Amino acid sequence: MNIFRLLAWGVIWSLGMTTSPAQTNRFRVMEYNTENLFDCRHDTLKDDLAYLPEATRHWTPYRLHNKLLKLGRLIAAVGKEQAPDLIALCEVENDSVLIKLTQHTPLRTLDYRFIITHSPDERGIDVALLYQRARFRVLSHHSIPIPLPSDERPTRDLLHVSGRIATGDTLDVIVCHLPSRITGARRGRLRRQRAAEVLKRCCDSLMHVRREPRLLVTGDFNDTPEGDVVQGVMQAGAPDNTPSPHRLYNLMAGKRPGTYRYRGEWSTIDHLLVSGLLLDESAGFHTRSDAAAIVTFPYLLEREKRYGGLRPARTYNGMRYNGGYSDHLPIRADFFLPQ
Repeated sequence: MNIFRLLAWGVIWSLGMTTSPAQTNRFRVMEYNTENLFDCRHDTLKDDLAYLPEATRHWTPYRLHNKLLKLGRLIAAVGKEQAPDLIALCEVENDSVLIKLTQHTPLRTLDYRFIITHSPDERGIDVALLYQRARFRVLSHHSIPIPLPSDERPTRDLLHVSGRIATGDTLDVIVCHLPSRITGARRGRLRRQRAAEVLKRCCDSLMHVRREPRLLVTGDFNDTPEGDVVQGVMQAGAPDNTPSPHRLYNLMAGKRPGTYRYRGEWSTIDHLLVSGLLLDESAGFHTRSDAAAIVTFPYLLEREKRYGGLRPARTYNGMRYNGGYSDHLPIRADFFLPQ
């Protein structure tokens, strides 16, 4: 890395690691599928053999550290003057990589805490939530398993975290990573729908129990805004002028270019769903559709030779180490507190 790039990253860190008093009325949420954030050690209970130093991909401690540094830099850049208050991560193997991320990179100055699931997923990948303790006080958290037929491979648990925000209100956050599309179109769709039905029941229960439901659901849905899961099961359409407090709305509806590119086609499969009360500006803590975006920093993208155009700069292209960030783009949304 030359001196100019080092100076550029220094500017990013100086912007990302400070909290400006003028920005304290902003509460920023970020979500990112990190593309196989594995440690370099074998877990005998998991199928993680592809991500070991001696494996074909040669996943070494150096490459892991490089990826963690990039992830830390990205989080700082997304935060700008104020670090993100909540960060939902998908495809994280275990506590070990999150300890390294939060304590052994410059993120250590921000004192992030984290909660991670321990799912029965065969590969051992989970979802996690990083949070700023001064801005989000955790009240409770638990994993929600996804029951599937006995002949089906187990999938990732949902992560439900309840926390107190600065207004004194409770914010419920659910992080999900629904089953992927690679198991075959029909079979994968059925698995996602089953998982989404569990997620929807959890959301309906919270919106029934909470007198004023403030609910945020985020993660990799492996489904587009118009798809069978997001639009069908979750019934989460684009925000409108008269939001219902007990319905979900998708802040990522209509956002371009997308969060994932497959065979030259962009699609948005990472989402931020909010209950209608969070769209009511008179309710205090709130957000807007124009306060959400797909993060498209130039260094997150690379040229795609086969199909042309840009795609996310991946960590791996098949078995070949590419040294990028992830095969997804991150998303973020700002929520606003009373002045």
